[in-house]
Amino acid sequence: AEKAVKLIRILSRALPEHKERLVKLLRKAGHVVAVTGDGVNDAPAMKHSNVALAMGSGTDVAKECSQVVLLNDSFATIKSAVMWGRTLYQNIQRFIVFQLTVNVAALGVAFLGPFIGVDIPLTVIQLLWVNLIMDTFAALALATEPPHENVMNLPPRDPKTFIVTKQMSKWIFGFGIAFLIFLIAALLYIKKDGVSAHELSLFFAVFVMLQFWNLFNARCFGLNQSALNGFWKNTGFMIIAAIMFIGT
Repeated sequence: AEKAVKLIRILSRALPEHKERLVKLLRKAGHVVAVTGDGVNDAPAMKHSNVALAMGSGTDVAKECSQVVLLNDSFATIKSAVMWGRTLYQNIQRFIVFQLTVNVAALGVAFLGPFIGVDIPLTVIQLLWVNLIMDTFAALALATEPPHENVMNLPPRDPKTFIVTKQMSKWIFGFGIAFLIFLIAALLYIKKDGVSAHELSLFFAVFVMLQFWNLFNARCFGLNQSALNGFWKNTGFMIIAAIMFIGT
């Protein structure tokens, strides 16, 4: 039965227990199973599926067994829901890329600063400003990203995989270390004639602008396109980016 279930494409004139058995076998084989239904005979299969989708005009039994109810009874709604769900997951990943890149650079500067003669390259207030202001607005900006049609071409994601992928790790450490090298070079330059409060303020401004640029890098993560592609159409991102730039 486990071998046969992988070959089945159409199952007609099926009894409720047949549908239920099919769902159980598919899940046992490692598949993520979604079941749509509108009647009592669909309830057993819906109950044992990963995701159950009931029709808005269906029975109350089917609706109680489901996690999603299609109010318009349109299967096209499922495609839109999947596209929005995948986009939301990618937007979360983009914010993680942005956040961790900032942390790698900030921690590296704070750790290496005393070794090159600058005791406090970034103050506690400055780090709090970056974490509370920059990161909050960055999360809002990346959350406004609209869905992209190309997410539907991606294979299903393994639910057991960690949200931080290998590609994300390379991106985080690659840009984080590049920012760190640039910032350490800037500290060495301003250290030549003594470090003043004015120079440290300029250093902080450079650090913040690097993270502002990093926001646009994170925006195009996972997409084979420019960071400015569709930028002028995303009013929310434009407004938040402008606020961040002016506030800096």
